[in-house]
Amino acid sequence: MNISNDILSVDAAMERARSAQAGYEAGGSQNRYDRAALAAGWAIMQPERNRQLAELAVRSTGLGNVADKIVKNHRKTLGLLRDIRGVATHGILSDDPETGITEIARPIGVIGAVVPSTNPAATPANNIINALKCGNAILLSPSPKGVACCEMLLGFIHAEFDRIGEDRDLVQMLPGQGSKAKTQRLLETADLVVVTGSQDNVRRAYESGTPAIGVGAGNVAVIVDETADLAAAAGKIAASKTFDNATSCSSENALIVVDAVYDAFLAALAAEGGAVLPPSEAPGIIARLWQDGHMNREIIAQDAEVMIDKLGLAGRVPPGTRLIAVETEGIGPDHPLSGEKLSRIAALYRARDFGHAAELARRILLHQGAGHSVGLHSQDTGRPLALGRELPVCRVIVNQAHCFATGGAFDNGLPFSLSMGCGSWGGNSIDANLNWRHFMQRTRVVRPIPPREPALDKIFGQYWQEVGQ
Repeated sequence: MNISNDILSVDAAMERARSAQAGYEAGGSQNRYDRAALAAGWAIMQPERNRQLAELAVRSTGLGNVADKIVKNHRKTLGLLRDIRGVATHGILSDDPETGITEIARPIGVIGAVVPSTNPAATPANNIINALKCGNAILLSPSPKGVACCEMLLGFIHAEFDRIGEDRDLVQMLPGQGSKAKTQRLLETADLVVVTGSQDNVRRAYESGTPAIGVGAGNVAVIVDETADLAAAAGKIAASKTFDNATSCSSENALIVVDAVYDAFLAALAAEGGAVLPPSEAPGIIARLWQDGHMNREIIAQDAEVMIDKLGLAGRVPPGTRLIAVETEGIGPDHPLSGEKLSRIAALYRARDFGHAAELARRILLHQGAGHSVGLHSQDTGRPLALGRELPVCRVIVNQAHCFATGGAFDNGLPFSLSMGCGSWGGNSIDANLNWRHFMQRTRVVRPIPPREPALDKIFGQYWQEVGQ
């Protein structure tokens, strides 16, 4: 298919989406929007469909594992549906006599969503539900390896739409095989583009001329200080690092442990299946994990047994090893272990004290992952605030399994999401977890009210007293 035909096919899908969205908005109600969102949610959460999606995701992408993807599809969707339950996204949102302003919810239009292969069902489902909740249509651009999973998900959603009499064209994906030309056309013609995945796609979205929300790269550093509950910290880190074979951008990539508890923490980590390799092993790990400038797909996001075999560590690490921590000191482009590894491998740093640990975390984040998040295992209530004031991150995750917590959890207050904004540090337009608020806009009806102009001394009085008039 040549480029002109690619563009025509995207334009045709976009025209159908615009027509469907116009009808959805014209005949819209809160009940209709909520029902469509629930239909999309049940399409992925219905247990048999969830299992099929998880199996296809692993089979087609080669990333992650089925059991964890089932959990992810279920919990991420359930959490999102909890977050949006009862939220007003249609009609009058507020009417304030004091300001004379009435706010009316308005859809954005057609959302163009670029979604990754790491979460080929959960991420598009999240975007679809948010879009429908706010009165929009959505057109998806999956990664090449995620096409089959996206097709299956849309088939399940359309089946639910048929049950409720909703328009299938509200939820579509780019037709045929994916291509950069098709994705670019989507970026240029949608009313809003939301991009999760490669930073190349994020940059293209911001350069497209369309309002865009892109999210930053993950490369999470987690600090374990001398006040931490070491057994709890090791258990949470191991559970998070191994979940879905570390496909999450929120998986721990660097463990920074304060010297006073370093040996004790390593013992606790060993009890959780964490094998520690000395610095002398780093060159061999790097050579196998990165080949020809790219991460080795035979190692990334694989089960522990496969990873250990491909790293040449079979028989050299303890039985039951679930993750590998490689001792290192280097940070930066010449030290690949300090970056994202998309695998059950973490870099392990020994810090003199908490101040040194915070500085190491800063250097790691500025190398890769700025704006995303940092983890802290500590009983010191002041240290999370210190990190929040000093490090270039939008989230400080305290005493939690990082990949479960960062995207929202039932035991913290963050919105459920698979896309984390990284603010200016990560080159993003948002600093929050992507959520329903980003899929809606408001019209404000503004009426005159009695004047509220203050006297000058009301504003400048204190200033004049301090420095003179």
